Amino acid sequence: MTRVDFYLLSTTTAHDREKFACRLTEKAWKSRHKVYLHSHSERETEQLDKLLWTFRPESFIPHETIESGDSGLSPVLLGCHEMPQLSAHDVLINLAPEVPSFFSRFERVIELINEDESIKSAGRERYRFYKTRGYALETHKIA
Repeated sequence: MTRVDFYLLSTTTAHDREKFACRLTEKAWKSRHKVYLHSHSERETEQLDKLLWTFRPESFIPHETIESGDSGLSPVLLGCHEMPQLSAHDVLINLAPEVPSFFSRFERVIELINEDESIKSAGRERYRFYKTRGYALETHKIA
């Protein structure tokens, strides 16, 4: 069954939330996981694409967007649409306000919640969704 982790960030900015998503993506990739970074919009996907190249000067995370095609070779995919069925990615980092319909195909789902009221409210709804369906939930407070 899919494991769901909620990371509670003590910041209100979208940029800090996206930067933390990049850090988690890098950590998962270095642990040999394949990551799908799911965002709310194409604009947010483009921002994440750029941020993955710049969030740390010494980092390198091989990635591509779903729009450029899932070759199956990239360990990190970014997108705001349905995940391709053929992909072997095992970690979903969700930055969208809703639970993606395809979340259960992943071994692990990561939800990032910050102090922004709209993000917190949508995060509470997602937490209830997972909890009422019996998913294993863990919460991590990040200062």
